[in-house]
Amino acid sequence: MAVVVEQTIPFTPQSLQLESPERWNKLIPLMRPAIRRQQLAHGATLLVDTARLQQDRISVVVVERSGGLTSKYLSIPGVVAIVCEQNAGGRLEAEEIAQALKSESGLVVAGLGKRRAVQQKSGGLIDVELDSDLELDHVLHLLGHLDKNVGTSIQQVTKILETFTTTARTVHSTFHTQTVDSNPAIKRSDTTAGYEQARHAVERDLKTVLQAHSGHESPVTYSVHYSDVNGLSKLENYILGYEIANLLGSQSLPYSLSSSALIQHENLDRGFGISICPISQSVLAPQPASSAPLNDEVSSASSSSNNLTSSKMTFDDAAMRARIESGCLAVISEEPTITKYDEIVGDGDCGYTLRDGAKQVQTFIKDKDLSKLPHVVSDLVHDLEVNMGGTSGALYCIFLTAFSSALATENTIGEALDTALQQLLKYTRARLGDRTMLDCLIPFVDVLTKNGDASKALAAASEGVDRTKDLKASLGRSTYLDESATKGVPDPGAYGLLVLLKGMCV
Repeated sequence: MAVVVEQTIPFTPQSLQLESPERWNKLIPLMRPAIRRQQLAHGATLLVDTARLQQDRISVVVVERSGGLTSKYLSIPGVVAIVCEQNAGGRLEAEEIAQALKSESGLVVAGLGKRRAVQQKSGGLIDVELDSDLELDHVLHLLGHLDKNVGTSIQQVTKILETFTTTARTVHSTFHTQTVDSNPAIKRSDTTAGYEQARHAVERDLKTVLQAHSGHESPVTYSVHYSDVNGLSKLENYILGYEIANLLGSQSLPYSLSSSALIQHENLDRGFGISICPISQSVLAPQPASSAPLNDEVSSASSSSNNLTSSKMTFDDAAMRARIESGCLAVISEEPTITKYDEIVGDGDCGYTLRDGAKQVQTFIKDKDLSKLPHVVSDLVHDLEVNMGGTSGALYCIFLTAFSSALATENTIGEALDTALQQLLKYTRARLGDRTMLDCLIPFVDVLTKNGDASKALAAASEGVDRTKDLKASLGRSTYLDESATKGVPDPGAYGLLVLLKGMCV
């Protein structure tokens, strides 16, 4: 997992006017024509999604503070309106909002306050205050995914919110540029530790929030919500969700997982937060064990529950070691050429990234039994997460995670590569012809899967790399360059992968 710790937004918050409620009050209706603006008595503007007003379940209104208003609430089921408190003379009264909406199915008004609190008021109105944006997002996703029979009951929704405000636990971690034991630093509360693997960081945080939840008298589902803070990449979000789901599953804890993004204008450190609340299984069903960690976003990478110690294929330690060493040496030798290409069309780090990854592979396999290749590749991924950065590092890790599982289930290397490729394509928008490493990988896998001939597969991959010399980039930094600057130069990632494949297929 590669972590970006310094903000690179090219525009200042002041120029974007991100904290201006009036700006959002104008922009959000443009994003969704069904939204209408309604002025409240104290000057605040209520943004109402008219398409959701008639839903046959309890509606939710989000009350945000100045600078917190965003369009993300539009995608959360059950949210019918959002409003910012600025110019409202203090916290908006839930009764005023309810009167403006005239909801007949019940209404939850959720926002930030000085402390957690739930008040059930007359007319099917529930007023709930939370301590943080993380808690607010958790509550919104929890309410939005309740069973329909539960979501229409004022009494049950009130009970769920009371459970949340009394039992939910949260933890926040942020990344820093300082180092601890030569590793990036991750700070949680008042402690700072070295960041080595996503799994370890998530495990520490989960232990913190789970300590208060034990010994339940009736079956519960752990409602788990995590938020990326200040813009972790989508790949990093997938890794967080994957590790959280794996750790909960390893402890046989039934869970329901959701996620969101948070922007903190006052503190630009990047990181993540986790919120957990045990909810009775009578009102919240756990996710099936075989489902993807996030129902609405994440397609699970090849399941880690596969038995990696058994395989339909057999692997000779000496033969595997010779191929891997040959591939790594080829990449290390060609680093200057890869770097030269990337200095022209990219950030100039592709060669170093692949070289460092190759050296790490060499070190890792020294004392490993490569006859147990699926297991070794699986363990290798966790090592590369830390030691191989950049977009290339993330893509290689995703591919190898799926490949390790496929090695244990498929009949041939070609089939295993194809399975891993299909998983990788779920995590990237890049396709054949986009001038990326896939212009090498896709033709290689296609030909090898069809006829098992490595030499023909290499020829197809080489042709794919040559084609990138004349392709216009549609992803990455190259898209910002004039076409004349990239013409005649192969994509560095594709070329580097070709070097690796040639070395391994000798």
